[in-house]
Amino acid sequence: MATHARPGPLPIPSPAARPVPELDPDLVADWQGGGGELIDLFAQAHARLGGVAAFRLGPRPTVLVTAPDAVQHVLALRPEVYVKRSHRARLLLGDGVLSATGDAWQRQRRLLQAQFTGRGMRRYEQRISGAARAAARWAQYARNGQVLDVGEEMRRFALDTIWRSLTGHPLDPGTERELAAVPAVVAALPTLPADGVTARGAVAVELARIDALSSRAIDAARSGGAGPHGPGLLQVLLDAAVTSPEYTDRLIRDELVTLLVAGHETTAGTLTWLYLLLDRHPHARERALAAGAEGSPERSRAVQALVHETLRFYPSAWILPRHAAEDDVLAGYAIEAGTDVLVCPYLTHRDPGVWEDPGRFDPDRFLTPGRRPSRPGGYAPFGLGPRACLGLQFALRESTVLLEHLLPAHVPHFRSIPAKAAFGLTVRPDGPTPATLGDVP
Repeated sequence: MATHARPGPLPIPSPAARPVPELDPDLVADWQGGGGELIDLFAQAHARLGGVAAFRLGPRPTVLVTAPDAVQHVLALRPEVYVKRSHRARLLLGDGVLSATGDAWQRQRRLLQAQFTGRGMRRYEQRISGAARAAARWAQYARNGQVLDVGEEMRRFALDTIWRSLTGHPLDPGTERELAAVPAVVAALPTLPADGVTARGAVAVELARIDALSSRAIDAARSGGAGPHGPGLLQVLLDAAVTSPEYTDRLIRDELVTLLVAGHETTAGTLTWLYLLLDRHPHARERALAAGAEGSPERSRAVQALVHETLRFYPSAWILPRHAAEDDVLAGYAIEAGTDVLVCPYLTHRDPGVWEDPGRFDPDRFLTPGRRPSRPGGYAPFGLGPRACLGLQFALRESTVLLEHLLPAHVPHFRSIPAKAAFGLTVRPDGPTPATLGDVP
C-alpha cells in the first residue's frame, strides 16, 4: 500500500470545537485506485467516522454530513453560512432558480413558490389527472402482451405532466422527441470535462434542440396559445417580465428548462424505483390498495406512504453540496470558511441509528405515529430549509394520482432488473427496466 503525507486536522476556530475526524488517506487512495463510485467513498467515511466526517480528494478536506442534527444545521438553521455555489447543471439550467444565488435567487424563488403551494397547486389538478388518464395506454400493452420499459413509461408520464403544467398543452409525439435532449444532457453531466467551453461543445447539438423548443414554447405562450385548461406556468413568467425587466427571454428559457428537469427527472426516477421495490415486496401494493376504497383518503394516504418509503431508499436530492462562507462550529466540530460540505440524505435515510431496520421496505413507517425520526434532518428527500425543492407537493401529488390509476389495474413483471443504481444529478436505476403487464391478483 502506498504511503501518503498525513495532513493536519481542520483549523479550530474556537476552543470548544474539535477537528472533524478525517478518513485515512490510504483508504481514499485505495478507493481512487479501485475506480469506485463516489457513494462508496461516502459510505466508508460515514461507517468509520460517523455523521460528520472529512476526506481529501485534493489539497483541502471535504466534509460529509449525514447526522440529522447536523443536516438540519447546514440546510435549515445556517443557510447564510452554508451557501450554494454554481450548480453543476448550470450548463443546462443557466440562471434558473436551481442554480441562481443571492438576490436573484430570492426574487425567482418568491415568484415560483406561490405556484406550488396551497391554491397554486389546485390549478394543476386537471393537468395531473389528464396525464394520468393518458397513461391508460397500459391497458393496451396488457392486452397485446407488449414489452414496455417501466422507466421510460414513468419518464413519459412525468414529462407530460410538467409540460401540461408549463404550457397548458398535452405532450405531443414531436415535442416528446425534441425533449429527449433534456435527459440526454442530464445523463452526460457527470462525465463532461471541467472546462465550460469544451463541456458545452460536447452537448451543443442537444442544447440547441432544447433552446429551439423553449423559444417556440415562449412564442406560443406570448401569442395567447393557451391549452385546454388555460395558460400554464410559462404565462406566469411572461407576466413577470412586464414589471421585472430581469425576466428576459433568456431567463424565461432558463426557468422553463429548470422546471422541466426538476419536474420530471426526479418523479420519473422515484416511480421507477417504486415499481422495482414493489416487484420484491408485492404485499406492500396489496396493503395500500386494501387501505380504503378507490378515491378514499385512506387509500391516498397509503399510496403516498409507498412514495415516501421509496424516497427514503432513493431520495430525489441524494447529495446536497454546500460551501462554508465563514467559520462555523457544526455538531461540535470546526468548519473553516472555504470548506466544501456535502449533505447526503441517501446515507442518512439508511442509517440504523436514525431509522428502525432501514434496510426493510416498510411504508407503514409513514402511517404509524412515532415510527419516523423525530429530528427534522432525519428525512430530507427534497432537501430542507429555504433551498428545499419547490416542487415537493407537486411531485407527491402527481405520483399519488398516477399510482391510484395504475396500481389497481396492472402489475409489471420485469424481464430484467438493473444490478445497481447510477448516482448522477439524481439516483436512478443503472439500466433498462423491461416488463410485461400481468393479471392483477
